Amino acid sequence: MRRMILAITGASGAVYGVRILKTLADSGCHAHVVITAQAFEIIRTETGNDFYGETAAAVTEKLRAAMKSDRIEFHSEHDLGAAIASGSFRTNGMIVAPCSMKTLAAIANGYADNLVSRAADVCLKEGRTLVLSPREMPFSAIHLENMLKLARLGVKIAPPVPAFYHGVEKVSDLVDFVAGKILDAAGVENEIFRRWGGDGKTTGTS
Repeated sequence: MRRMILAITGASGAVYGVRILKTLADSGCHAHVVITAQAFEIIRTETGNDFYGETAAAVTEKLRAAMKSDRIEFHSEHDLGAAIASGSFRTNGMIVAPCSMKTLAAIANGYADNLVSRAADVCLKEGRTLVLSPREMPFSAIHLENMLKLARLGVKIAPPVPAFYHGVEKVSDLVDFVAGKILDAAGVENEIFRRWGGDGKTTGTS
């Protein structure tokens, strides 16, 4: 069974993280999820979902109910004893979507002060797939230098940049495109957006 880590951090674009989690759940992947304190409120604002709970077990129950999957496990950002904090716990990689500039800086500089940056650090040291979707605009030179540093280490930088060739009819079409491209970068098969066919036509379903 595939194991993927998904972190949703405190930046606009939490809607992408929620869509990615739904796709992971639908694919039967075992998803280990970290949602930062700020991200809970952003998720509620952008999607209407209230996943907050007093305990990790309570959040896990809410996520499993919403995604209709029992293969989701939530970990507090403060739980540095979680399985995903260890390189001996094997996973297929990690996605951070959206990735705040604070999280980006922490990962780029090895400052593993919470579970998000520690799990990302583990992926780096173990040579596993790590995909970051930085959500800021405009980027400063510091942001760009952090992204370049990580890209040179093999991290895939996948900012949430939508396309419009696939017959956009509603906002969810844009969300699906971005989420699908991030999943592609992580090596997760999906068909949640229409792909370019090379002949001026799109393929697949959205």
